[in-house]
Amino acid sequence: MRYGNEKYQYELVDRWAKLDEGESFFDIGGISIDSQDRLYIFNRSKRPMMVFDSGGNFLTSWGEEHFDRPHGSCIGPDGSIYCTDDRSHTVTKFDCDGNVLMVIGTKGKPSDTGYREVPDLFERISSITKGGEAFNRPTGVALSSTGAIYVADGYANARVHKFSSDGRHLYSWGEPGSRPGQFRLPHSIFIDKRDRIWVPDRENSRIQIFDDKGNFLKQWTDHLIRPTDIFIDEDETVYVSELCKRVSIFSIDGRLLARWGNENHETADPLFFAPHAIAVDSKGDLYIGEVSFTDSKVDRGSRTIQKFARI
Repeated sequence: MRYGNEKYQYELVDRWAKLDEGESFFDIGGISIDSQDRLYIFNRSKRPMMVFDSGGNFLTSWGEEHFDRPHGSCIGPDGSIYCTDDRSHTVTKFDCDGNVLMVIGTKGKPSDTGYREVPDLFERISSITKGGEAFNRPTGVALSSTGAIYVADGYANARVHKFSSDGRHLYSWGEPGSRPGQFRLPHSIFIDKRDRIWVPDRENSRIQIFDDKGNFLKQWTDHLIRPTDIFIDEDETVYVSELCKRVSIFSIDGRLLARWGNENHETADPLFFAPHAIAVDSKGDLYIGEVSFTDSKVDRGSRTIQKFARI
């Protein structure tokens, strides 16, 4: 089946990831793609970082001893992988073999934001009374062209933090709320070629854009429902995963170019349950990772990640 329209059309590569029989990702926090189109799939199985080639062939895995709850990830120009762990309140830098190079944050020591761990999501978010220091359940990480590290601190905070390349804290911005520069779950982060900071502000159903000092530039509020992740390619096409069970593609100025979700799929076997991570390789092929187990208690096995090949 084809998805998208006009210039942006894709074919689903069914069961792309070749896992062993009975193995699953359970949930996928982040997807990072290196210069050789190898995919680093940051997931919540017993093998939290699994690496595949673009054909879906398993290459290696690592990270079993490092993570409490994997969330977001990115790859630096030197091939280093940065991972956020929202339950341990840390961001860790690894080499491509899984050796720890740097840790930012103190494991098990969340900052004070007023956050209370209660069952209801909106009560949890409402319990955040102030922006805190780094970190309280960080969600996303990205690097600027100068090597600065930006972290979205989302599940129990409402801030973005900027660090130097060696992990020294520079400054932070954000408070709980819905006005420009405020957040209700900054869920991930992406930095474009102009070093603008793009933040999917999930529970405000918008994307906020800042300069490299944290000054608010503009926001996208149209056509978005609970955005979870963002990827911008070399042509400045913007790809967004949305928790409302769809994927959207925009021009850099916010014009909707293509979108698809569970239309034309049986409810017993939907295309998506909970899109959570998105990435695009050098060929323009699109990868979507889900948190279907956390969201719907559905274990999709290898289909927790889906590849859409560009036509």
